[in-house]
Amino acid sequence: MRKSKDSGFWIISWPCPTFLRLLRPFVAIHLLVVAVSAAVTVATYNVENYTIADRMVEGVYRQAYPKPEKEKAALRHVITDIAPDILAVCEMGKPEFLAEFQRELKQGGQDYPHAVVLEAGDADRHVAVLSKLPFKEVRRHAAVPITYFGRPDVVKRGVLEVIFATNEGDVALFVIHLKSKFTERKDDSESATRRALEAEAVRDLVLSRFPDPAKAKFIICGDWNDTRQTRPVRALQKRGATEIGEILPAADSHGETWTQYYRKEDLYSRFDYLLVSPGLKPLVANGRATVWDGAGTAEASDHRAVFMTLQLTARK
Repeated sequence: MRKSKDSGFWIISWPCPTFLRLLRPFVAIHLLVVAVSAAVTVATYNVENYTIADRMVEGVYRQAYPKPEKEKAALRHVITDIAPDILAVCEMGKPEFLAEFQRELKQGGQDYPHAVVLEAGDADRHVAVLSKLPFKEVRRHAAVPITYFGRPDVVKRGVLEVIFATNEGDVALFVIHLKSKFTERKDDSESATRRALEAEAVRDLVLSRFPDPAKAKFIICGDWNDTRQTRPVRALQKRGATEIGEILPAADSHGETWTQYYRKEDLYSRFDYLLVSPGLKPLVANGRATVWDGAGTAEASDHRAVFMTLQLTARK
């Protein structure tokens, strides 16, 4: 840099070619750092029987039938539009179905090289995680104990725990799918008691892993099959004086908050949640989540995806 004799302005001149060659690696590193996004999108989605199941297909009842191609195409469309970095899934089939899902998403432009499915007490429907970010650790809690009407039992679909390393410290994701309202016992209307026991067992598991949620960074998400003021949903937010986490408010582009449509009763409900620990809440962009209502939503599943953005960078 030199000062012009005529104008009095400072003139910046480029360094010599040799210096530029020496500088090139440092410029490349700087550009790489700038290119890394300081945001991670996390979505939870019940994909409605991505497995072999009895179902209605174009008005015809089919037994032991795979998820129709039309529904799978719509599902891929939804996920491609959201483009989450981490996708928590409910009602996934066995590992071969997850592998198919992973492969078809990649063909559609969403590559999730890291995937895990939890096989637990429910032989047909599982929880799973697909991720563009590497897993630091995976814990499969396949037999979380409960006592149901005096007899030992387990949380039917278990708890899948996946931990990610980030620049803000480790973030744990707990994926759960609580018992449906389908009644298996006359003395447990809509399986309300069992669902509450499952939620309390999940809560206790999370607290055994993170005794002080105020200092921890974790997410509990999935299909909880109940509404905000019910015992299961309240149990996952607090135990005694200990605040476990906050359910993020979520709405679609029209301000509607429902995430599940029960066709038989023509009923809309909020069953799908993203709960964040107090230690993670400050990193949630805008402090809220979004219910996806874009193209393909109605065809893909009887649930709608819920997603949020975390202001952090994953370590690779």
